[in-house]
Amino acid sequence: MTLVLENLPLLSKTSSDWHQCALSRFDEFLVDHAACERKASALAMSFVVKYADRPALVEPMICLAKEELAHFHEVYRIMNRRGLQLGHDEKDPYLKALLKKVRNGREEHFLDRLLVSGIVEARGCERFYLIGEFHDDLEMAEFYRRLAREEAGHHAIFINIAKHYFPEDEVEARNQFWLESEAEILSKLEIRPAVH
Repeated sequence: MTLVLENLPLLSKTSSDWHQCALSRFDEFLVDHAACERKASALAMSFVVKYADRPALVEPMICLAKEELAHFHEVYRIMNRRGLQLGHDEKDPYLKALLKKVRNGREEHFLDRLLVSGIVEARGCERFYLIGEFHDDLEMAEFYRRLAREEAGHHAIFINIAKHYFPEDEVEARNQFWLESEAEILSKLEIRPAVH
């Protein structure tokens, strides 16, 4: 499983304070996790709708949407067994801070949204891995370890699409900007029982 973390492009590691918070308030974490999976599925389909003229993204985004929706369904079933209900949509301060830095202009916006989506996926994968490592319930630990394995390549889907439509050096330079921005944003956010 350490290969999962080694292949993530993140510049900072999540602190132990985060997984302690998430595990001590695990029901809250589950509600947020379900919302994140649902939103990830919807985001992938929104790429298909908004960028229907970019055929290289359609198939991978449909596949991603289906996988994220399946994960949402799994988390919902766990919640249901625990007597939890789905939550209302809440603004994610992590994502909100990232999206403030997205550029205007069709091409710039397209590239930035791809790269931001990839980094958000990478951070989620890292945090699922941590839940799997530290959860004291064996069933939950195995579920999150499996989820981390399944989500490990999601960030690369967005990078590969970006490299299909933009020069590789431009993608790498802009991705470095986003990785540095994400690490800075994360360092300033309040720790909460949420995926991000």
